[in-house]
Amino acid sequence: MNRESESSSPNILYYGTEAPLPERKALRAGPVSAVLEGADLRYVAVNGEIVILRLYAAVRDQSWGTIAPVFTSYELAEDETSFALRFSAEHVSPGEQGVDFAWDGSIVGSTDGTIVCTMAGAARSPFWRNRIGWCVLHPMELAGRPVEIHGGGQRAASAFPERIAPHQLFFDIEAMEHGLSAGGSLRLEFSGDLFETEDQRNWTDASYKTYSTPLRIPYPVALAAGDRVWQSITVTVTGTGSPTIPVPTAAELAVWVGDDIGHALPPIGVSGSSHGNALSDAEIDRFRQLHLGHLHHVVDLAAADWQGRLDQASEEATALGCALELEVLTNDDGQDFSELVAAVPAVEAPITRVTVFPRSGVVSTNEVLTAARNGRDQAELSFPIGGGSRAYFTQLNRGAPSAALLDYVAYPINPQVHAFDNASIVETLAAQAETVHAANALTGNLPVAVGPITLRPRINPDAVPSGETRPLGSLPDTVDVRQPSLFAAGWTVGSIRHLASAGVATLTFFETIGWRGLVERSDHELRVPAFHSRPGIAFPVYHALADVGEFAGGRLLSVEVSDRLAIEALALLMGDRFRLIVVSFQDESADVRLTLPPLTNLRSRSLDATTYDLAADDPATFRAQGEPLESDGGTVTISLRPFAVVTIDGHLETD
Repeated sequence: MNRESESSSPNILYYGTEAPLPERKALRAGPVSAVLEGADLRYVAVNGEIVILRLYAAVRDQSWGTIAPVFTSYELAEDETSFALRFSAEHVSPGEQGVDFAWDGSIVGSTDGTIVCTMAGAARSPFWRNRIGWCVLHPMELAGRPVEIHGGGQRAASAFPERIAPHQLFFDIEAMEHGLSAGGSLRLEFSGDLFETEDQRNWTDASYKTYSTPLRIPYPVALAAGDRVWQSITVTVTGTGSPTIPVPTAAELAVWVGDDIGHALPPIGVSGSSHGNALSDAEIDRFRQLHLGHLHHVVDLAAADWQGRLDQASEEATALGCALELEVLTNDDGQDFSELVAAVPAVEAPITRVTVFPRSGVVSTNEVLTAARNGRDQAELSFPIGGGSRAYFTQLNRGAPSAALLDYVAYPINPQVHAFDNASIVETLAAQAETVHAANALTGNLPVAVGPITLRPRINPDAVPSGETRPLGSLPDTVDVRQPSLFAAGWTVGSIRHLASAGVATLTFFETIGWRGLVERSDHELRVPAFHSRPGIAFPVYHALADVGEFAGGRLLSVEVSDRLAIEALALLMGDRFRLIVVSFQDESADVRLTLPPLTNLRSRSLDATTYDLAADDPATFRAQGEPLESDGGTVTISLRPFAVVTIDGHLETD
């Protein structure tokens, strides 16, 4: 089926919505290059080194919800060495936690390498806010680099931390300065509020963030109509040599595959569906093709039907040929864990892990872990007991239970705590591995179980309770319209690569069926137009996990990509069977040069807009397809369609 899908527009297939991607504009301020997207300045670079990942203004409500700007005026003037953006914006959200804020802003870049950002705005009605103001994202590649902090008439020498810091790094910042890789320095000056810096790798953002207002000041803060906000940030680059550096040409996209990295592909599982309906025989047959390691199931011991739901999960895991992984919610003292212990002998499926949390919180406590271990041991059962966080890695990093009570440590991740655009979500992939290294350090190298891994947060531990109900026809906050898109499949491949390469013990992705799943419900009635799918179709992420599942128990090969924001790749080996999955995060086609080990019988299959319908409606037929590839001394060039997932198979040459 070599045609565009007849079911949806290309953008919907690419990333779940018809809206085009935000327009980007490459700009220069003397030796500094940057990319302008709306009123965000991204990828600010000097001599090819990204020195600021993103510079933007944020308006966040009392539940830390981000209210996007609507521009009422927008004017950009530019030349080859400078630019000036001036605009007006308003941030408005409805409901009892609604926000109404308007401001005038400017971002001006000068030939000498200085960039000045200003904000002058006011509340147009009373509301509560957690944050309003400029934010600077410093790239996580600054880890270990010395930095000088200026504030209160003092200077303090410090460094960006290598291990993820649980709490704020720098306080009461008026200015900060650090060196650049190729010489020279970057200085940032802040005014209009108190600024501090946190380590956003806690939430898998690939950055450290400098922001206002300090979190030690009680929040949310009430604003009255007419209350004003003024801020400015000045960025200065010095000592870089030539005041103007030519804009670099676009580099060739490339993937290099190397040797075995010393890690096996970890078992990969999925969560049971939130809607609770049992899988049909046809759905069981479809999911057996994924070679799942486990089915993740939540047991709330306070729920009246928990035993029946556990029996259903056990039956499904048995039919799928996989183990059962339990996430158990107990009373604060953990004494009701004995009820689960009593039920375990009747569970047919093997139980591979049991992670225990108090129902009242999101972090495992020593009390519930002790009760769980005592109950397990007294019943002479042998399943591993773990703990960690149900929300973000952050909570684990700030309050880990005793490692002596853990057989493993567990936490979920998602890429959308702070930002929601495609580019920011792709940026999180490299930061995911940092959470694994930090978890190892926290627990003395206990096995790490990461999951459920979802596009949106399962739980918002910072939300202020609201009596408002979800508007009819809207999606829950836990659902992302990109779930049935090619983008979700590509992001999943990248997530597996980075987490598996970091040495995780196991991974859990998404759910089986439905809005948060791999396959659409067969009884789906398209009640929410924003979620573009059809009853019973296999989403692209199903095929991503099937491609990986066919190499369950295999080995990971090292992979390097030339531009991790444009492409990702995962290389696997089982015996002499080789598989490389290459994905695109771009909305245009591009050639990609692959450097591969010596291989024979190379074939490729592309999941893209031209094959989406076949892959969705007839997964088995799609998966049986493939085209031969020619290799030129280990080098292969492929054409990667927009947001495509290309799977390349071969066999290692033998002497």
